Amino acid sequence: MHPDPLPYDALLLVSFGGPEKADDVVPFLENVTRGRGIPRERLVEVGEHYFGFGGRSPINDQNRELLAAIREDLAGAGIDLPVYWGNRNWDPYLTDALEEMKADGVTRAACFVTSAYSSYSGCRQYRENLAEAAAAVEGAPRLDRLRHYFNHPGFLTAMVDSTLTALSELPDAEREDAHLVFVTHSIPISMDDASGPEGGAYVAQHRSVMQEIVERVRLETGHRHRHELVYCSRSGAPHIPWLEPDVNDHLATLAAEDGPPVVVIPIGFISDHMEVVYDLDTEAAATAEKLGLTFVRAATAGIDPRFVAMVRDLLLERAATERGEEVVRASEGGLAPCWDVCAAGCCANPRGPLPALGGLD
Repeated sequence: MHPDPLPYDALLLVSFGGPEKADDVVPFLENVTRGRGIPRERLVEVGEHYFGFGGRSPINDQNRELLAAIREDLAGAGIDLPVYWGNRNWDPYLTDALEEMKADGVTRAACFVTSAYSSYSGCRQYRENLAEAAAAVEGAPRLDRLRHYFNHPGFLTAMVDSTLTALSELPDAEREDAHLVFVTHSIPISMDDASGPEGGAYVAQHRSVMQEIVERVRLETGHRHRHELVYCSRSGAPHIPWLEPDVNDHLATLAAEDGPPVVVIPIGFISDHMEVVYDLDTEAAATAEKLGLTFVRAATAGIDPRFVAMVRDLLLERAATERGEEVVRASEGGLAPCWDVCAAGCCANPRGPLPALGGLD
């Protein structure tokens, strides 16, 4: 018997989007920052990160690879389900994806969001985007967001193995002294305070992932590495407190202590998009070189087959739940599997409430 995706007749990959040429950069950043009153000159300044890579973010190409891998995985499992792709901030937009799905006769789709954790920007804002797109497309299919997957084995195991691979790249004499630097996107402290149904979920979820990886690396190597959760990509007004320390500041602290080799592990990101290739591979790597620190960066989950298979697992789990069946939800670490439907007020919009799909408000 083939796995059953019903009641879903499609899967929608939902992502951030990114520019694909130099002329796209400022219009893309205008989309990202709309409503925040950021001057165009500042956007041009921020855009230098993209111009340094020819104006092309890696994220869309990586989503194309993930889309192809998901389709191949579903077909290999005997699941005949179309997979679509829509972005928040750049082509293909969510409205375009919903128009295509409507034209193809799709009635109900499960949505896989390329953000693994709870926060306004990583969850509720996507739910708002989905609601806005559905309202703009008359007769749009019903959309259900799949749960957060930071502690799903498909994501965690891929990140454990990438950490072990990065450690193996260090010289034998340095490996045991390596400091594991777990990195995610910084957000305002107030946003973390509002994340999840009870607040503080963003940091708590990342710390759970970090502790699980550290312990599984210990079981594999026999050594418990020193480690810390740090942040990158801070933006916004300087008077607003954001999560710290910044990865570059943390590297400076390590250099001032005993200067260990560092393995940077981007647990906050599922693929090598701009925050990884610029903030880590370019900026943090340059900081480490200046400070005389040995620097290795672990791979993101990307299209690791276990991560891709996780998407299928989440889809079938939610489908069975919607059919009223008993479901065992895969998870690892100290936190329970996440919820399907968000509680009222979960990951609140700091600028005031907007319609959002997939929640009780």
